This record gives sequence, structure tokens and C-alpha cells, in this order.
Amino acid sequence: MGMTNADIAAAFDQMADLLDLRNANPFRVRAYRNASRVVGGLKIDLAALIDADKELPKLPGIGADLEEKIRQLATSGHLPELDRLRKQVPAGLTDLLRVPGLGPRRVRVLSDALGLHSQVALLRAARDGRIRELRGFGPASEERIAAALEAQLSKKPRYKLAVAAQYADALCTYLAKGPGVIEVATAGSLRRARETVGDIDLLATAAEGGDVVRYFAACPDAKRVLASGATRGSIVLKSGLQVDLRVVPEESYGAALLYFTGSKAHNIRLRNLALERNLKLNEYGLFRARGRGREVGAVVAGRTEESVYAALGLPWIAPELREDRGEIEAARNGELPALIERRALRGDLHAHTTWSDGSATIEQMAAGARARGLEYLAISDHSRRRSVANGLDPERLARQCADIARFNARHADITLLTGIECDVLDDGILDLPDSALAPLEVVVAAIHSRFNLPRQKQTARVLAALDNPHVRILAHPVGRLIGLREPYDLDMQAVIRKCKARAVALELSAHPERLALQDLYCRMAKDEGVLVAINSDAHAVHEFDNLVYGVAQARRGWLEAGHVLNTRSLAQVRTWLRERR
Repeated sequence: MGMTNADIAAAFDQMADLLDLRNANPFRVRAYRNASRVVGGLKIDLAALIDADKELPKLPGIGADLEEKIRQLATSGHLPELDRLRKQVPAGLTDLLRVPGLGPRRVRVLSDALGLHSQVALLRAARDGRIRELRGFGPASEERIAAALEAQLSKKPRYKLAVAAQYADALCTYLAKGPGVIEVATAGSLRRARETVGDIDLLATAAEGGDVVRYFAACPDAKRVLASGATRGSIVLKSGLQVDLRVVPEESYGAALLYFTGSKAHNIRLRNLALERNLKLNEYGLFRARGRGREVGAVVAGRTEESVYAALGLPWIAPELREDRGEIEAARNGELPALIERRALRGDLHAHTTWSDGSATIEQMAAGARARGLEYLAISDHSRRRSVANGLDPERLARQCADIARFNARHADITLLTGIECDVLDDGILDLPDSALAPLEVVVAAIHSRFNLPRQKQTARVLAALDNPHVRILAHPVGRLIGLREPYDLDMQAVIRKCKARAVALELSAHPERLALQDLYCRMAKDEGVLVAINSDAHAVHEFDNLVYGVAQARRGWLEAGHVLNTRSLAQVRTWLRERR
């Protein structure tokens, strides 16, 4: 299937945005915006004309150069120039364009002057009074930006992914025993593995929906029933978490799962694809559209998600990617990533024991990791600065390394690596001397203090730490605790590029309270060629189970196994660690 006019218009619109963010010639930007508007409003299928080797009509404002780009998009599905621009502009920067009152030019000013690449960073800058000092903004503009961001970021309470997943699993088990239930599945943001969830969406198939909804409403954990009908129900759990259920016929399962998984932006793109093919997509299936009102006709697909995507000319798209961040185009071009899976992880490069603030011994942590299919584990207890965590000084660290050597001599089923989670001091110097770090296999640099340093100083602090030749991994970048502590102000683009220059891996902490790197930073790391280490930061044996949440976050960031350090064998990881000293 070729590119639609809407796809070509979207590509031109993105070209204009990215060029504007890059401060390109305004006439060039305007030409792409005009081309987007013209192509998007055409009733003639340009790709079909090109495929039939017919001449394109003369279009206002579109000369030979833009016509050639239309042909490139129609035949190959992409523009090399657009591909280059996407690599030059941080992925998160385009999110700022969604803030009311901020167009590409104002976003460019914010990015250039303050180094802002996310909505959270922008809100912090507004609260700190840094935006009003910029030309073209002022106090009133700053207040409007802050209000718009607070409205977007401070919506109804959200629950951590791991917490919501526990409720959903229990409810699915309960519903599976309901009258006439055939299938049960989670949908919504939980299925897309968003780091926080506003409510839980469940889907069930059954011949009689009313009985299932009544059974659902009688759930023992329900505090309040908000709705109970023939096909849908809604309850509030005792925890305060809202759960919505939809029951559909078995033949509609795939279409309903697709519809209720979202995201809204992804679904809109799919519905538009359907309309362009004279089809109509809803939660009951994909149908032929007929008549002026495009009434529903014969069913085309709906039993499975795969069948719906296939009927729209696309391969199945993993739920974690369904955010309208380029997944439709990637699917169309055969460029969807082969997303990493949990079974690809062969080791964990950050875990704690009773030597510092962990709750299990070296032997217990090793056994727990091996029971979960891991082949190697880095013991990286805290350094001495973390006195509250019983951090290790050089002498205790040396003794621990001797213990690890003895363990490895006795066990062949898992290998322990020597390491440390070393505090980064205010000036970027590490908490332990090089003489203590040099013998270690894995040095994980981490910030545990002074989270409120100004952006420039915080960034300089991290960059200085990355210059230490012993640092192999940067721990839980941005230091956030979801719902508890905001990320510290950091120029992540500069940090990621420094990691590339120093061959340091960025940690994606799988701990449900962290889940950092955020998905957009994962994608930035991927684009820059920086390896990511998905680590548990486990302080207890059961916390190795959190690795699944780290993998989910990595999938949202489009990461494949090859982008993740600890998918490599022990020998390969050790080679990487040695080569980059």
C-alpha cells in the first residue's frame, strides 16, 4: 500500500516543524507548510497517480523540488532529509509543540536558551521564573505556559504501572470465572505499559454481556459501582482506582482490544486509514462503509488485532508503540523494531546485598537471579557517602570483592561481577578513589544528593562524573521517584552524547518507582548509539521480578535487544567493560 495524501501532508508538516526548530530559512519552512495544506486537502490520490506512472496535476506552490519529494514519499515511504532531521532534533522536543501557545519558533527559543526538551523541564523553568527573562515571553506568557502545563501534567491521580498491574491481574482472574466468559484481557494505558495508569480498562468476550457485568460489579474489592449495563460496567476499587469493563461478542474481540488499548492518537490514525479505504473501524470490527452517511456494511475483520491491521495494510503493532510517534509510518515501511523481550536479558548489572542496604546476602541474591534465568549479576552496593545505607569504604569493598571471588570459585551456574554504586559528589568527583575503583568490573555512577542544583551545574556535575575512566554505567538518570520526587534538572541530550563519547551505558532502572530512563530518553539513546542497561537495582530477591517493567519501558522507547548491554553474554559484557576503560 502506498502513502496516502494525509501521510504525505503529515511528512511535510513535520519537515516544517523540524526545520523551524532548527532555525532554517523561513521561506523554506513556509513552503513545506503550504505543501502540507495543499496535499492534505486534495481528493486526488497522488500515490495512485504515481504508481500508475501518470503525471501529477499542477498544484499551487508546489514546484519541481517538492513534487520530487512527493514522488519519493509515495514510492519509498520516507524522505532521507526528514530522516536526517529526526536524528538532529531530540524526540521529546516535539512534545513541547503540544503545549497551547507554543509553536515551533517559541519552542526553538526555549530549547536554545534554556536547553529544555520535555514538558516537565519546561514547567520547572516556568516555576523558577526563567522563561519571563526570554525575549518575546514575559511574566504573563510564563504564567500561561505554567497553567497549560499544570493542566496537562496534573490530571486525576495516577497509579504506578506495577500497582495497577497487580489489581488488573487479580480482576482478570476473577472475571475469567464469570458466567459465560470466553476471554479476558487488559487494555488501555496498562496494556501500553505507561509508567503510570489513571484507571484500568478490561475487556471480556461472552455471548451475554449483562451477566458478566453484574458479576463484575459484585467484585469483592469494589467500593462503589459507577455503572452496570448490558455491555459495560464501571467500579471504583477500595484503593480508589477506577476499573472499566467492556463485554463484546467473540467475533469482535480483536477490534475491541485494539480500540480500548488506544492510544487515542493511534486510533485516530487507524480510523483515518480505514476511511481512506471506504471502511469504518469501531470497537465491534472493521466494516465496509456504504452510502453517503457511510453506514456500516459487511464485516472485513475484527476477530483478532492482526486481522484488523492487515486489512489496513499494516503489520501488527506492539501495544507499547501505539502513541502516534512514528509507529504507523514505520509499520508501513517495514521498519518496526523487533522489540526487546524479557527473555533476552542474560544478566543484571546493578543489585544490592546486606553489605550495604540490601535485605539478602550475596549468596541469596545470586540464587534469586539464577532462578529467574540470569547468567550473571553485578554486585553494586552503595559507596561510603551513603552512610545511611551502610555504604562501603575502600577496605570493605576490597573484602567484598574477595567474597565474590570465593563465591565464583564455588559456583558454576551463575557468575558474579564485582562492582559499586558510587556516589557522584557535588563537583562531579566520585565518592571513592581511583585506586578502589580500578579493580572493579562495573562502576555505576549515581546521584543521591543535591537534586535541586541549577540545570547548568547539575549537568556539569554529571558530565564530570562521566569523564572518570572507571565509570561504566550512569545509574537511574534524572533521579526521579514517580509521584514522590520530580526529576532533577538535567540537559539529557548533552548527557547522552557524553555517554556516547565516553562509551558509558545509560541505566534504565526497572524499579517501579523510577522507570528511568523515560521512554523518550530511551529513544534518544538509541538514535545516538548509546547502550542501555536494564537493571533491577534490586535490594531484595523478589525485586528481580521488576525487570519485566524495565523491559516494558524499553519497548516503549523502541529498543531492540541489540541496544541493551545486558542482553549480551558474560564474555561479551566483560569484553565491552575492558575495552572501554
